[in-house]
Amino acid sequence: MRTRRRITHARFSAMPKVTDFAMDQPTNRVFSGVQPTGNLHLGNYLGAIRNFVGLQDTHECIYCVVDMHAITVWQDPRELAANTREVAAAYIAAGIDPKRHIIFNQSKVPAHAELAWVLNCVARIGWLNRMTQFKDKAGKDREKASVGLYAYPVLMAADILVYRATHVPVGEDQKQHLELARDVAQKFNNDFAETGGTDFFPLPEPLIMGPATRVMSLRDGTKKMSKSDPSDYSRITLKDTADDIALKIRKAQTDPEPLPETEEGLAGRPGADNLVGIYAALSGRSKNDVLAEFGGKQFSVFKPALADLAVAKLSPITGEMKRMLDQDRSYIDEVLASGAERAHAIADPIYRRVREIVGFI
Repeated sequence: MRTRRRITHARFSAMPKVTDFAMDQPTNRVFSGVQPTGNLHLGNYLGAIRNFVGLQDTHECIYCVVDMHAITVWQDPRELAANTREVAAAYIAAGIDPKRHIIFNQSKVPAHAELAWVLNCVARIGWLNRMTQFKDKAGKDREKASVGLYAYPVLMAADILVYRATHVPVGEDQKQHLELARDVAQKFNNDFAETGGTDFFPLPEPLIMGPATRVMSLRDGTKKMSKSDPSDYSRITLKDTADDIALKIRKAQTDPEPLPETEEGLAGRPGADNLVGIYAALSGRSKNDVLAEFGGKQFSVFKPALADLAVAKLSPITGEMKRMLDQDRSYIDEVLASGAERAHAIADPIYRRVREIVGFI
């Protein structure tokens, strides 16, 4: 396992400061985050973290562990702290460079919550009533859901807008929330046009990247891969061993037919479509390219190939995560603390200007 040089605050402080130009409107600033709710899985990696890595050479990236979002449903405080470090470790192990880009946890930068309150007073209840994720997460007993869960999309808007981010990598299930962020930004700009709000917030654009942005359950290809599924065989986690990964792929739901030769042939075959999509995403190929190689072959041939590929791609990441979490937690904490300092340098001047625009003294 490779060793990692410790990054100290002094080493981070030698980096260029962003305070002086925080108010300049960036053209390629990315913001995104992952909730620290435990049990990171393949869907989190392929749908989010891996894409974050690929944006480093073309964008200014701000990657957050959104611990304030996590507590919209109750979290054990000790587990929340451990899960926050786990997400940060996944970012680093996957290849995000904390010297070039920002990794921090949301609760360290109060401007997120402060801007969220301002935006709560801009957003309309009717907009939030249309958010399908609240309906899905709250279930039938919505009266017992937290206010935070209901207003969660406004905090998400604040997360993005407090950095005046221009792009957000999102999965299909988050597109609606990004549309809300755009609506809130536009209404803020219009409502406060006379005091400097005109075009103050950019309207962030979605980045939906590559195949398998939505990874489905290995046991039911019609359902999203989830940590809450009662079957551990429904997901590949970033803590699984090589043997675990191979076993779960071998047991994945499929059908008795051979793989089709074109992507169109996957219609009506959710299990097959999911596995081909995972192979495509892990290999950086299209589904049609994968089927050009495996079309007409049985799953007894395809599944071992997929298992070998998954182990080759994921084992270095899971191994490095385990090393950091077991042996180098102080390094993770240093990255989060230093990232928060740099996030403050961007967010605080922007929120100070928001205060002026809305009339706070």
